[in-house]
Amino acid sequence: MPTSPPTRNLIVRLCNQVGDVVLSVPALRLLESHGWRLHLVGKPWAASLLAGHGWHCHVLPGKGLKRRAALLRELGAQAARDDAGFGQRPNVLLMPNSFSSALEARWAGLRPTGYARDARGWLLSRRLASRDPRHELVDHWELACAFLGLDLPPPADIALEVSLADQQRADTLIAQHGIRPGFVLLVPFAAGVVDKQDKRWPGFPAFTRELAACGRDLVVCPGPGGEAEIARRDHPGALCLEGLDLGTYCGVLRRAALVVSNDTGPAHMAAGVGTPLLSVLGPTKVEQWGPWSPRAHVVTRHPRWPELADVLTQATLLLAPGARGPA
Repeated sequence: MPTSPPTRNLIVRLCNQVGDVVLSVPALRLLESHGWRLHLVGKPWAASLLAGHGWHCHVLPGKGLKRRAALLRELGAQAARDDAGFGQRPNVLLMPNSFSSALEARWAGLRPTGYARDARGWLLSRRLASRDPRHELVDHWELACAFLGLDLPPPADIALEVSLADQQRADTLIAQHGIRPGFVLLVPFAAGVVDKQDKRWPGFPAFTRELAACGRDLVVCPGPGGEAEIARRDHPGALCLEGLDLGTYCGVLRRAALVVSNDTGPAHMAAGVGTPLLSVLGPTKVEQWGPWSPRAHVVTRHPRWPELADVLTQATLLLAPGARGPA
């Protein structure tokens, strides 16, 4: 009888932002395809976002070196029980570039691999030279390739999977609210700034009013932090679906005819699941943070915002009969 290959465990520290985690999915898939059993560590929402892939996801404790190191130490002990070589090789892959992520892994007695950034090179068991800024997906992809000793081009698609249960919940929600096929999902939210400029397109409320004339249902899925209030105030013509976990949100995104979004996590989720996406960008650098998908279209006048007419024209083209619909 042929024997199965030995188990090879790898702890992967995920990034802290939704979009960054989505952009790391091709790298994670590559690692898995080469025989690594992944143990992911990240924010509480990561398990829902990545549920379609079946990876082990562990919640990173809140701030505190000792608490985080204790979790990593326990995961390392568990991984070593069925992987005799776990402690003899680099056994943690750091997707974030932070000093703290390297310190936590070292404090736990593990051997991290990552880019030598944020003055953390001395903490890394295997350090990779920092490169000039390039797309975030490429950054993660080349980290995984270096770990595996490969030199491969990144894929054209992210291929973010949605679990059957999440898709069923999304479809039930769509039916319960009477949302018709061909709906447009709007993401007028975005946290943070780029070069001291807000990442939210100021023309979004006017765009929503104009788009209502197309006769399609408009949907927004606000998250926490006052987004529901913004949706009701600035986008009263859109149906508001509140309180979705990220897995269900991905299922709703898959059913949309078009997603129109600022630079924010759900834009990368839409690109990840293969839905046509219109990304409206101002200060964001497309070559570094733009959506990664052959079905994504960007409207920008970097570093300024595009005009309302430009966005409406592109949206109309993407919604025209014969335009490629959702997967």
